[in-house]
Amino acid sequence: MTETMNIDDYLAQGGVLTSPGNVPPRYRGELLRLMGSFVDSELAASAGFAGAINFAPGIKERIAASRITLEKADHAERVLTVMGSFGTDTARYQVQHDWAAREARDADLGTRRSGGDMRLSVFHYPIIGWADAVVMNVLMGLATGVQMTELTRVSYGPLAEVFREIAPREARHAELGIEGLERLIVSDAGRGDVRAAIAYWRPRVAASFGVAASARFETLAKFGLRHAPNETLLAMWQRQVDDLFTRLDLNG
Repeated sequence: MTETMNIDDYLAQGGVLTSPGNVPPRYRGELLRLMGSFVDSELAASAGFAGAINFAPGIKERIAASRITLEKADHAERVLTVMGSFGTDTARYQVQHDWAAREARDADLGTRRSGGDMRLSVFHYPIIGWADAVVMNVLMGLATGVQMTELTRVSYGPLAEVFREIAPREARHAELGIEGLERLIVSDAGRGDVRAAIAYWRPRVAASFGVAASARFETLAKFGLRHAPNETLLAMWQRQVDDLFTRLDLNG
């Protein structure tokens, strides 16, 4: 950063910060919020898939669910370690909420968070069976892939590097889900279960992208913590979902 350039201009032009000591206060608050949301969502996702392991119809499926459970917890730990460099008590943080807690199946949470729990609202809903788990994993896996296009470019260098390490494994989670989906829809009963799960999960995963025309987007973009607005990311995800479901004859 040049002596004549302020921190906002530096970040807006693609500058990268590299340590807690050169992070300004407001940027720090937004960065910790971003990390907290990711950590809480990964811990809640891991807890949710842990419960889904016993829904699996075979060993191959149990291994896939177990892998997702393990790796999401690992991803949470990696980002929580970055939070620890800012003074977060990581031991206390990881036990501050019941990550397996879920709301009623018919709850309508929209984009709301719950108290200090920063998980995305979709991770407050319960998984009730194997088809349900597979569909949720596919839809949320594709959403995570879209969101990774933002996270791997955040302006805090150490965090961006962690996200770049995580991104391929998150992509594999979606691939495992699609493989499971393809096995489910070979039977009429399985296809029916999948369609019901799509109807339930698709709007709830869509809500994880947040509201359109978010008032906070400009601030986050100024800090280099966001690049594309919520509605652009949502549209990318919708196209991916439509393309997949067209291929599998699951649209409509």
